[in-house]
Amino acid sequence: MSNAIAGFSKLNKEEKINWIANEYFTHPKEAILTIKQYWNNDAKLQQLHDEFIENTISNFYLPLGIAPNFLINGKYFSVPMAIEESSVVAAAAKSAKYWSTRGGFKATVLNTEKIGQVHFMFTGDTLKLEHFFNTIKSNLIASTESITANMQKRGGGITSLELRNKTTELENYFQLHATFETKDSMGANFINSCLEQLAKTFKEEASNYSDFNEVEKDLTIVMSILSNYVPNCVVRAEVSCPIAELAENLPAGRQGKIENPEEFAEKFLQAVRIAEIEPFRAVTHNKGIMNGVDAVVLATGNDFRAVEAGVHAYASRNGTYSSLSHAKIENGIFTFWMEIPLALGTVGGLTSLHPLVKIALGILGKPSAQELMQVVAVTGLAQNFAALRSLTTTGIQEGHMKMHINNILNQYQTTAEERKLIKNHFENNAISHATVVTFIENLRK
Repeated sequence: MSNAIAGFSKLNKEEKINWIANEYFTHPKEAILTIKQYWNNDAKLQQLHDEFIENTISNFYLPLGIAPNFLINGKYFSVPMAIEESSVVAAAAKSAKYWSTRGGFKATVLNTEKIGQVHFMFTGDTLKLEHFFNTIKSNLIASTESITANMQKRGGGITSLELRNKTTELENYFQLHATFETKDSMGANFINSCLEQLAKTFKEEASNYSDFNEVEKDLTIVMSILSNYVPNCVVRAEVSCPIAELAENLPAGRQGKIENPEEFAEKFLQAVRIAEIEPFRAVTHNKGIMNGVDAVVLATGNDFRAVEAGVHAYASRNGTYSSLSHAKIENGIFTFWMEIPLALGTVGGLTSLHPLVKIALGILGKPSAQELMQVVAVTGLAQNFAALRSLTTTGIQEGHMKMHINNILNQYQTTAEERKLIKNHFENNAISHATVVTFIENLRK
């Protein structure tokens, strides 16, 4: 059982590592070696990584892969993806190539509005509060001008501010509900700074408002914080083609080949409809979408946790958790689409600090925030198409296990000769963890 430690954050990096190794490992020298082997040899680069967060001891690597051949609005993209899950990058690339010969992906940013709120408690006359707000609204916005000046030069800033009465849900609870345009930045720090200034000015104005009694003047600011739910910062991605064009000119017996496009389209629609009405399926369905979304969001230095939270809230906006993607057949045309909220940035934060994030954005042609929204949404849709295609044809495991086999081979530290024999054997045999392990054990007998 480990012991508590006081002042861990005040230890230097070596001291932190030594304490961790000696406290948690039977062989501390081996643990220290493992931790240090992921340090970067460039001291300045390592220091940069160390200062991203607190109490750093090492770097945690994820593979950075590329899914090429994404044709989006008539322009080709190679999409960087940071993810550890087998077959995700391959699936995205396969979908990208498939749709590149069928008109490609269409993507449209529907809106870019972001939201922040000042949450406060007020005991008193609601009509007086509303009159007070309307009286000082211009002063509230003016008080943020030193913060918003640079953003306004780029066409952004506070776009609206309103008072919301939430007392039917929580006694004495009100909000200042603000909307923002942050252009190419994600804008979290900007929004939170504006909100804190709004709260400060609001409190000061209330304490001096002559129509308030002493209780009303003493309103309580609970917190000031942006919302990661951005239902009006939405991008639409879609693909479509005549049903007949869903067929593929591939060798007979090729895994997942679409030989009967009418049957495939109908089965695909049913799979999407199931995810629309069945939450147990919808969660896994949407997780597949987020395999693509998160991988690009992470590679480009954006906050994938914020994106995840906002997207899943959006999937529940009608009262039941449902599919993010939809499909239809009309007049012989198959259409598959998705609308998702994405608050992303291409300037500020990690985008200007992390060297590989700069590379990822460079690969994408240094996109604007709206262009990145389109790429991310398209990658999510492509991932979803690949998953549904596999599920409704050969099943998900065949392709996944062919990619996952490398993890098993690494786990058992197979030699180059063993790998060759194993991969040859499983070209025409069913793959599972158990069958691969059994084959390795038999090879070694």
